[in-house]
Amino acid sequence: MPPKMKRPVLHAAVVLALLGASGYLTVELRKDEQTKAPAAQAVIDQPNLQNGGAQQTGEQTWERLKNPDRTILRGANGQILATFTDGARTATLRGPSRTFDEPANTNSKVVTEDWVRLMPEPWTRGAEKEQWFKDWFKKYYGSQEDDVFAIAFQYVQGAPVKKDSEGIPYAGDAVFGPFKADGVDRLEQNDFYDYLGIPYTFRNGTTMYPRKERYRALDCSGFMRMVWGYRARYPLMATNTLGDGLPRTADGMARSKVGVDIIKIKGPSPWYVRPKNIDVLQPGDLLFFKMDHRTGNHMDHVALYLGLDTDGHRVFVSSRKEQNGPTMGDKGGVSRIDGNGFYAQLFRSAKRL
Repeated sequence: MPPKMKRPVLHAAVVLALLGASGYLTVELRKDEQTKAPAAQAVIDQPNLQNGGAQQTGEQTWERLKNPDRTILRGANGQILATFTDGARTATLRGPSRTFDEPANTNSKVVTEDWVRLMPEPWTRGAEKEQWFKDWFKKYYGSQEDDVFAIAFQYVQGAPVKKDSEGIPYAGDAVFGPFKADGVDRLEQNDFYDYLGIPYTFRNGTTMYPRKERYRALDCSGFMRMVWGYRARYPLMATNTLGDGLPRTADGMARSKVGVDIIKIKGPSPWYVRPKNIDVLQPGDLLFFKMDHRTGNHMDHVALYLGLDTDGHRVFVSSRKEQNGPTMGDKGGVSRIDGNGFYAQLFRSAKRL
């Protein structure tokens, strides 16, 4: 729903055997939930009644941090009010508290004061002194205009349809894609223009045409391209090789030079290794997963990192076959990257656009 303001356990050796032997990631592996989930920082489901950082007074200071190289803005009490990462256009701003949930599919809730937005230019050291940034910051610091999180939840189950001035639905409950001939699996390669049902001409002049049977469908990378590209206006490639900007597939995005690699792909292919340190993640990061050995060394899934839920777990939203569309739900495996659940074990890298 849109944001409101204001099982048996498998032994690790069995999991590895399943990963190595099966052509598919089996249902049993997907049942391997959070058996060792850490007691992460607790988040109280009590929204801050103050207007986030927008109304804060007192001295504010700019500070440089490393790993990754970034600039943060601190308030008078030392709290972080905004974060800007060198080479990335993504900014995380402190603002009014919101709750994101999807009660039909999960008990997980995210109560957050983080607002994720795109700046007009990638951040560089000292950009806080430049006029383009001053103008942008004045407009968006404390603004309640839809950010990346708000946009993403406009496509989950039950989200209402929104239409543009020409009557084209640009938001509302999306599906992952139509069934294949077997009636079990679903077709992938459903991009934002399929959802919209209109041709789209990219910046390099390439025009892509929607397929009627895929109307209102978004696969995992199509969902990210809808949110970041069509809605938030991040440049998009027509394919993985044509044009410039965010590529078409999860693997293309993971290996692209756009943005900043916060967690790099490591280890021998095709499975690579699970990152040991995920504390470097920031709300709004793209998360990449290796889920199927049949695809060789390709990353198979991409998600949007939301941060901590009210139980202290690191959660995400993505478009998935099991739920048939965008979700932060539990069907097919809980949407967490901490612990030993399905997606947590298959998480491989992260990027900040």
